[in-house]
Amino acid sequence: MRPTFLLLAALLALVSATGCDRSDQSRVWFENHCFEVEVVTTPQERARGLMFREHLDPDNGMLFIFDWEAVHPFWMKNTLIPLDIIWIDRNKEVVFISKDAQPCEEEPCPTINPYKKAKYVLEVCGGTADKIGLEVGDKLKLDIR
Repeated sequence: MRPTFLLLAALLALVSATGCDRSDQSRVWFENHCFEVEVVTTPQERARGLMFREHLDPDNGMLFIFDWEAVHPFWMKNTLIPLDIIWIDRNKEVVFISKDAQPCEEEPCPTINPYKKAKYVLEVCGGTADKIGLEVGDKLKLDIR
């Protein structure tokens, strides 16, 4: 009985260390950093993304979930804040990171193409990937509500 209690205590401590035990919102995390995320799944939601947002809290983001794993280019059209854009495959492994993508100020707006297949794309504040030491190959955990 005691080993089960210790295992449960260790798991609770791990979840608390990620900061992922604090809300009813969907969240994702890498190793020890948690983000509360808006989840977008429809073509209309994906087309709008974070356009026209003037602020994004450092521990928030937007998670795009696609119906299939494919190459999904993104752009920064009508995006007002710098973003880190993180492509994640069906195994929840980071396959590409576009760091500190800047708002588009030219027409046509260039696309950011990872040339890697992804099932998920996570957008967070620009500079976050470096701040948390995120690298290609890191694993994502999901708690979608």
